[in-house]
Amino acid sequence: MIRVAAHAAACRHCGESLPANAVRADAGDGPHAYCCEGCAAAARWIRDADLGDYYRLRSAHAGRVGTDIVDFSAWDREDLLREHAHAVDDGRRITLLTDGMRCAACAWLIQKALLRETGVRDVTANAVTGRIRIEWDPTQAPLSSVLQRLTALGYRPYLATGDARERARIGERNRWLLRIGIAGLGTLQAMMMAEALYLDFDNQMPPATRDFFRWIAFLITTPVVFYSGWPFLAGMWRELRARHVGMDTLIATSTLLAYVASLVETIRGGLHVWYDAAVMFVFLLLLARMLEQRARNVASAQVDALARARPAFAMRETADGGRGIVPVSELAIDDVACIAAGESVPADGVLLDGEAWFEESLLTGESRPVRKHAGDAVYAGTVNRESPVRVRVACTGPETRLSQLTRLVEDAQSHRPRLARIADGIGSRFVIGLLLVAVAVYAGWRIYDPSRAFEVTLALLVVSCPCALSLSVPTALAAAHGALARLGVLATRADALETLAAATDVVFDKTGTLSTDRPALASVECFGDSSQPQVLALAAALERDANHPLAAAFAGVQTPLIARDVATRAGQGVEGSIDGVRWRVGRADFAAGREDDGALWLGDGAVALARFSLRETERDDAGGALASLRGLGLRTHLSSGDGSAAVEAFAARLGVDGAHSRQRPEDKLAFVRRLQAEGRVVAMVGDGLNDAPVLAGADVSLAMDSGAALAQRAADLVMTGPTLARIPAAITVARRTRAVIRQNLGWALGYNLLAIPLAAAGMVTPWIAALGMAGSSLVVTLNALRLARTTRPST
Repeated sequence: MIRVAAHAAACRHCGESLPANAVRADAGDGPHAYCCEGCAAAARWIRDADLGDYYRLRSAHAGRVGTDIVDFSAWDREDLLREHAHAVDDGRRITLLTDGMRCAACAWLIQKALLRETGVRDVTANAVTGRIRIEWDPTQAPLSSVLQRLTALGYRPYLATGDARERARIGERNRWLLRIGIAGLGTLQAMMMAEALYLDFDNQMPPATRDFFRWIAFLITTPVVFYSGWPFLAGMWRELRARHVGMDTLIATSTLLAYVASLVETIRGGLHVWYDAAVMFVFLLLLARMLEQRARNVASAQVDALARARPAFAMRETADGGRGIVPVSELAIDDVACIAAGESVPADGVLLDGEAWFEESLLTGESRPVRKHAGDAVYAGTVNRESPVRVRVACTGPETRLSQLTRLVEDAQSHRPRLARIADGIGSRFVIGLLLVAVAVYAGWRIYDPSRAFEVTLALLVVSCPCALSLSVPTALAAAHGALARLGVLATRADALETLAAATDVVFDKTGTLSTDRPALASVECFGDSSQPQVLALAAALERDANHPLAAAFAGVQTPLIARDVATRAGQGVEGSIDGVRWRVGRADFAAGREDDGALWLGDGAVALARFSLRETERDDAGGALASLRGLGLRTHLSSGDGSAAVEAFAARLGVDGAHSRQRPEDKLAFVRRLQAEGRVVAMVGDGLNDAPVLAGADVSLAMDSGAALAQRAADLVMTGPTLARIPAAITVARRTRAVIRQNLGWALGYNLLAIPLAAAGMVTPWIAALGMAGSSLVVTLNALRLARTTRPST
């Protein structure tokens, strides 16, 4: 093997660009160029293992192998295996994740390669989910040796921390698929039996043959009703125990009525049986429920993705400079974690040295890596892209941003919005009213034509089952929450979407919201005997722990001074004691007893020590986002605590409709109240601690991802990244959701207004009623799923 200049554009194994001195090696079908020794070694092993078909069959490249030595010895620890592996016959089974498996050929290669390792009994690789299930005998070979082979092929494994959730989801899906399969086969067979009976127009069929078909239909229908239809039967039992009549009660009642009445007619040799209606009812409703569940899983996918981002291990630096692998749960605040290139950050912390690029797409939605410098915050779940780094741990466990986002998504899915509660209430009352109507229809048909009384009543119950009404709102909201999660917007209040769709005005804070959150010092003017280093040191000490974007202007100033008893005065500035002297930094009237001029002043409250001019620039996408909002018909406003000159110039550059300066928290809230008094629906966007009152007072509010925790708790929606394009995109989703809900409710109402009279008049047979009812449910579900096709805005 020799190094030569690369003549190909990309590595044959991983597809990455070739360096100037690429590796050229013979993989069995002639020499090829590789980006590193690791990829070349993987190709050579594939050749020696007679698995060269992988390169011919694959539709995507494998991951880069690299030359870094990866130690998997911690994966053999009993505490880890006890938590993540499961005992099977004379062995263990574990489920892993990998990001490198991109096509079916990758899955084929992984299965073939791992099955050749000592002790491995079974391997299942799924290219769609990126999951690998390995069953092995620990007495013959440790798990680490199997993982070494997997990594040597370019597939870096990590623990599926959401494995329990995934197993439960897959188990539930498989049970539903089995129920649907049995119901589908039963429906086909029962319809064949029913067709023979329906075609006997002149009653020429011998009674023995007719009874034979009916008893066969009974045998086919029984498992469909009591196994496939068990979710509806169990749901009816729960509703009756809770003294509440709902969809499951009506579904189970209609199914059991058709089944029991058919059995009675079969025994007594009556004229009609309705086995076909019972099985079709169950089959079509199961399909509708599966589609509804798919809509709900759109939002659940975000929780699973966040759970998988959390690594199971961390490389911790010891006091003597050594390193050791520990479970993430053992990390403590102020520990130093070492993160290799390509690995996930185990906990929130601060970058200690140099600079690095981090992939934050899962947390923020930003598609491009973010450059971090020493002293910048990094977050658990983000991926270090290029070079090894060290991070001092600041938050662990449930306090990390990753855990907080997971809770936000889970809370958003568990909400019961007002529209959903209204729809549930209407559905419950509708069921009660329908049962009364069914009794009246049965009584009327008993008088008019007793032979059709039961059939007409059954058709009425089936055709008017308000499943479409029940599904119309929750399915649309589930799909909408999933769309918002992909946009990088998480709803924390139940009715946020409904209110956001009705918004007429959007009020923005300036600093940290429309402007960059890192203002820079433009100039420093000193007074008296003070010097520039001295005033910068004082201001930096006061602003060190201030939770305000302006404090970032002094973040790079090194100061030995310590400020004590620091207090933030909302809308004015910060004050604290340094070496026994009380200093203030903020507005001129607050810090120096002068008339406010929009600059930042340092003083003791009466005498000025320095004047700081800050340079602030708008975010790159601020202009586009505001233009999009105006295109949606919304009025935009700027409400800031800064001076009038700076605010008006800033508003003019962005084309904001109205600008308001020197706004204290109470002034911002009063401005929102005035808009609301005019009948406007106000959406507030902010990030600072002083924005919490107005975020809570607005009709609907959005907090920036970098904002204070109090501001995020007060907001109805939280953006997981800084891209302002998310705001018009979220409003568009909210309006589309409102339109879809109205369409669904209109369809459900129109369908029942048409179907109930037809069924009561005896113009609908039970099996046609089942088809119409299920079709109505499918229409509203498919209409709601259109919301899931929302695309992420450009950043």
